[in-house]
Amino acid sequence: MISLQQKFFKKLIGPCQITEGSRLVVAVSGGPDSMALLHLFAAVRERLDLALWVVWVDHGLRPRETPEEERLVRAAAQRMGLPFIACQVEASVHAAEKHLSLEHAARELRYQALREHCRRCSAACIAVAHTADDQAEEILLRMLRGSGRKGVAGMRMRSRDLIRPLLTIAKVELLDWLEEQGISYALDSSNNDLKFLRNRVRHQLLPFLEKHFDAGIRKALCKTADSLAADEELLAALTEQAMSEVIRSPEEDDTSTLDLMRKPFCALPEALQRRVIEQLLWQLSSRADYTHIHLILKAAKQGRTGSELHLSRGLRVAIFRNHLRFSYPAGRGPWRGNLAGWEEK
Repeated sequence: MISLQQKFFKKLIGPCQITEGSRLVVAVSGGPDSMALLHLFAAVRERLDLALWVVWVDHGLRPRETPEEERLVRAAAQRMGLPFIACQVEASVHAAEKHLSLEHAARELRYQALREHCRRCSAACIAVAHTADDQAEEILLRMLRGSGRKGVAGMRMRSRDLIRPLLTIAKVELLDWLEEQGISYALDSSNNDLKFLRNRVRHQLLPFLEKHFDAGIRKALCKTADSLAADEELLAALTEQAMSEVIRSPEEDDTSTLDLMRKPFCALPEALQRRVIEQLLWQLSSRADYTHIHLILKAAKQGRTGSELHLSRGLRVAIFRNHLRFSYPAGRGPWRGNLAGWEEK
């Protein structure tokens, strides 16, 4: 039977694309998943000649618990001879300022801090401890929020600067391994707080589905994500090709103004049309919600020349006979009024 350490090593050099001599930031909270991640990295470090930095982030939310968690992670890093970095962020302040949920604000600041230290350490990527259980929870969460195919495809083992080498491993397997190895870990009390949607999915929805519908629901959700991810890779490639055929930049040095060519765009399958618009809006740093995508689709197919759409953060879409022009005529920020004086170009 293949050991957990062997599984971990195969995931690192396979889907996580880690090569010999890589420099990595390892995000460690002190919980069981991240402590398993840290110790597994320590076990394969010499074999791959890895340079590792251990980063612990305090979100400023649990002052009674976090000092012990920091001591636990710091001590483990010191025993392994690894540099330890502690970060402090204020999730509640960020949530209030940006009108975000506390969970969203904490996640946003955590990844900001991790990426900052990744840059400082000249590391290739950040390793995080998401497990197969986290994947199943994430898929259900995204379904509840109405995500499309890309969202329901779940997290990937390598996603730009993030790697998730534990993503196919069940939490129970990690817990058994930690007990076998005699490795200590901390328990985060906020993981039991049902005011957070993720915790309600973890402690209420998934157990209910396992009991009343399918005991193997977690594995089924992860298999579904894998299947959708394969489809998503193909669609992403087709979308990239379509973008090159239907998007034009009228000004070579102006990336804030883009033209969508109506005739070739309308010849695309509708599934690709939606994805092209989504990518175009993201490229322009605008929201890509359903309402905006629907409005742009309608404008491309039957929009009247001389009319325009008002989207978020000052983005305007001027409708011409041959194309739709996306631009920020008054800069990036909300403003009132219509475009004036533009002509067919």
